[in-house]
Amino acid sequence: MAIRVRLTPKAARDSLEGVGLAPDGRPALLARVRAPPQDGEANLALVRTLAKALRRPASSIRVESGAASRLKTIVVDGEPDEIAAALAALFAPPEGKA
Repeated sequence: MAIRVRLTPKAARDSLEGVGLAPDGRPALLARVRAPPQDGEANLALVRTLAKALRRPASSIRVESGAASRLKTIVVDGEPDEIAAALAALFAPPEGKA
């Protein structure tokens, strides 16, 4: 499954912030990592952050395009329905709150 991500490096913490619009107007997952954007450190931190959030091995996640850009295409190997459900669960309101 391919996921568009807008990455902000050198942030205060590693986190997934939700879904927003990329500069081209298309939706993208908004992510922040503490790592600087040099020598692939921010990309590696993004892969680790996604792996932890989606409860998948880091080896199943890779940067497909945009390695040197804030806007990236990330590919997550696995069942697309499971991955989509895991992403939806990350940003769902807590039980009993809407």
